Amino acid sequence: MKILHTADWHIGQLFHEYDRTYEHQQFLNWLVQTLQDEKIDLLLISGDVFDISNPAAASIKMFYSFLNNATKANPDLQIIITAGNHDSASRLEAPKPLLESSNVHIIGLVEKDATGNIDYEKLLVPIYDHSGNIKIWCLAIPFLRMGDYPTIPDSENPYTDGVTALYQEAFEYAENKKQDGQTIIAMGHLHTHHAEVSDLDVTERPIMGGVECIPATAFHQDIKYVALGHIHKAQCIGGKEHIRYSGSPLPMSFSELNYKHQVIVFELNDEISNLTSLEIPLFVPLQRIPQTSLPLQEVIVLLEKLPVVENDLEIAPYLEVKVLLDGPEPALRHKIETALLGKKIRLAKIDVKYPTASQQTPEFITQEKLIELQPLDVFDKIYQSKYNSNVPADILKLFQQVTEEVNQKGE
Repeated sequence: MKILHTADWHIGQLFHEYDRTYEHQQFLNWLVQTLQDEKIDLLLISGDVFDISNPAAASIKMFYSFLNNATKANPDLQIIITAGNHDSASRLEAPKPLLESSNVHIIGLVEKDATGNIDYEKLLVPIYDHSGNIKIWCLAIPFLRMGDYPTIPDSENPYTDGVTALYQEAFEYAENKKQDGQTIIAMGHLHTHHAEVSDLDVTERPIMGGVECIPATAFHQDIKYVALGHIHKAQCIGGKEHIRYSGSPLPMSFSELNYKHQVIVFELNDEISNLTSLEIPLFVPLQRIPQTSLPLQEVIVLLEKLPVVENDLEIAPYLEVKVLLDGPEPALRHKIETALLGKKIRLAKIDVKYPTASQQTPEFITQEKLIELQPLDVFDKIYQSKYNSNVPADILKLFQQVTEEVNQKGE
């Protein structure tokens, strides 16, 4: 059987306030064609289908239109979708009974019986070959929130130990059902040990104060493939070629300027073979000017040299501008936007750098000294720490004027 693994679509996401509907639709169109061209039997989508838990109607329509188009173009295609931390598990599962009639399985919730035991049958999806025989059992594990995984008594790390126990119990359940000629794969939406993260991954909210990492050993050695989501950079984990993040299909930050996004394709009989990555086209380019921070006037000259609009049919790239400033520049964005007038470009981000402050030992201020500090003293220290220079006279005069006005109103 031929399998394609993808994750972290984040449909509905904005890129620095720019709508990405065009990019997401182009990716989904590409994916439908790829499923046909590669003759894929099973599509695995490992979480974060949507960017927010309550997606817009247009985002929902785009997703279900994709499912309709994919299954129409590939009548024998089987699809398994698990919820990520950005998805609403219950909302994602809502059309589950209807979709299962077309071999589309959505797993969002971890269901339990009256005594609190996990119903592993609901997390186990059979995958059939063209003759109607079960060839693969998939442990379709969604993003696990507190209360989803087993409680381990006296554990120093309840999350890691609980999630590891869930995968072990799920594997044992599948192993008891597995017959000769059948194999087991798994899905997950989580953060593993030693995973290489992107800028956006760092901002993801940790589950247990940063101790949410799962070791590669949590996945039994007899699981033939582990399709992971949550980390946006494609990579294998723990030196294991079969434990992988597929990465996100679209760039999530300018740090991915030269990064090739991909989906993972492989064949699975008794063992994995022909594992490869398929590069996803870049539907909207990223551009950075300059490559390293320069003074504002030099940056303006470079921006003014950009070509003017000649063909409205061309896709305007997203632009990151890197500027080196000596101090605050209130009109910065206006100056940059003026230089870009008439250019086929979308200003997405202005990255400002200031002279590096000298490495000094932080000053410890006691409660008594804090009371003695005047507003000007505090302002001067903050300015020094940010811009590594003295407060300019004109700004100092404005601050004193504001201080006097505040004091007068207070009286």
